Amino acid sequence: MIDLSSNRFLVIGRAGMDLYPDPPGTKTEDATKFFACLGGSSGNIAVALTKHGARCALVTSVSDDAVGRFTLNELDKYGVDRRYVKTVGGEFRNTLAIVETRVEDHQSVIYRNGAADFQMLPEDVARPDYADYAALITTGTVLAAQPSRDATFQAFDRARAAGLPLIFDIDYRPYSWPSAQDAAETYSRAADYCDVIIGNDVEFGFMAGGYDKGLEKARALAKAGAAIVVYKMGELGAITFSAEDEYRTGIYAVTALKPTGAGDSFMGGFVAALAAGHGLQDAVLRGSACASIVVGRVGCAPAMPTTAELEEFLANHPGPSHT
Repeated sequence: MIDLSSNRFLVIGRAGMDLYPDPPGTKTEDATKFFACLGGSSGNIAVALTKHGARCALVTSVSDDAVGRFTLNELDKYGVDRRYVKTVGGEFRNTLAIVETRVEDHQSVIYRNGAADFQMLPEDVARPDYADYAALITTGTVLAAQPSRDATFQAFDRARAAGLPLIFDIDYRPYSWPSAQDAAETYSRAADYCDVIIGNDVEFGFMAGGYDKGLEKARALAKAGAAIVVYKMGELGAITFSAEDEYRTGIYAVTALKPTGAGDSFMGGFVAALAAGHGLQDAVLRGSACASIVVGRVGCAPAMPTTAELEEFLANHPGPSHT
């Protein structure tokens, strides 16, 4: 098992603004009011871990405008270390997502043209002292464009040189990539570096060249050297692979308000559980519980549970589904 006990993490990737039509259930086209909060996969993961008591530093770029400043203020509010967050000017803009708090006919509109976070440079990832952290965490969206892609792979090299495990959420967003082939090749290259790989069945299937091949792809990555691979299947639970074992876990059924934020919350709860000394299977279940909590709340970053909220949920929920 990888050692995350220092509970300090370096997270690379985007943070931005999410706008939710208000009140919950409102369609975007019918909205007259919106609720604003921090969003972006890496920003959400950093917040999730911070709420579980970890210390997290984020490496990314934000736009030199009101939305960028909103993002910085939100990171400060949650206690995420942003000393490695760079501000960029010109026409680059922060990620902006308009996301509905509804499951039926859910709509999410994400603006990523000229994204500021893709302007992360190799010199930006050279700034942190990697030896200060227990692991490097990133998501696949950071690899979708240059110069962020090269910078991220340089961060991988620096992390490995410092002896840090690499934790990777596949997080495939087709709209960010020039082609599916480019994405598949880049993800395969990234996976070769990583010690922990987390994704859903569609993402592993994409990497393998076919949905029906995804499970074997996950199993092959574990055999090739990844310490932990988590293959998530939505309401069917997850299959976890390690060098020692392979097992299936269920989910904690809830009435969802929205489908978004679950993956980021899973990552936060899972990594926090490993850092706290929980066994691998228990860590997967705690991550699953965190995912269930978030889909029942408004927003992503503000919806991430604290450890106390997770413990209360576990104490009052009848337990995970049987698989």
